[in-house]
Amino acid sequence: MPGGEGVASHYYDKNPDVKPGRRKIVYAHGGREFEFTTDSGVFSRARVDYGSSLLIKTVPPLSGRVLDLGCGYGPIGIVLAALNAEAKIVLSDVNRRALELAAENARLNGAGNVEIVESDGFSHLEGRFAAIVSNPPIRAGKEVVVGLIRDSAHYLEPGGALYVVVQKKQGGASLKKVMEQVYGNCQTMARSGGFHILKSMAR
Repeated sequence: MPGGEGVASHYYDKNPDVKPGRRKIVYAHGGREFEFTTDSGVFSRARVDYGSSLLIKTVPPLSGRVLDLGCGYGPIGIVLAALNAEAKIVLSDVNRRALELAAENARLNGAGNVEIVESDGFSHLEGRFAAIVSNPPIRAGKEVVVGLIRDSAHYLEPGGALYVVVQKKQGGASLKKVMEQVYGNCQTMARSGGFHILKSMAR
């Protein structure tokens, strides 16, 4: 929902009620530099945040249809698209400003194997995915994030994987328990700077 007078606007709102403040940032990975346009009202506009970067570096080679859930301005999905030419990356978010930036950034970085979808969680997503990657909107609340984890199980192909980054101090242990309950398995693939990369496999 859009922020109104006296109401804080968040990056997980559909239409963040903040003045535009576009800027360019650069992120280096895989032997190349990626340039992203960011703006006010999107997550981590000043730089690709540490958790997203760790997720990018940890996810193994991908193929098939892959979802970047809550993509923001697109750094995770766009870099993964560049690294995995055989994959089709779907970038989804509820934030319309973020999606406009993601589309622009896909063009800017020559990522032709991406699709942009406006969706609040999984509400407007169709079909199944070989993998789902996400830096979930922790500030939206535990109930929202747990709902996304539970819903994700209905959108993965058998043998597909869910990859999530979470800070230990922001409920990493409890989120791992939720993933274990939903999928019957969860492993910690990486730990760095207080962030954990969690992986669950669909059966």
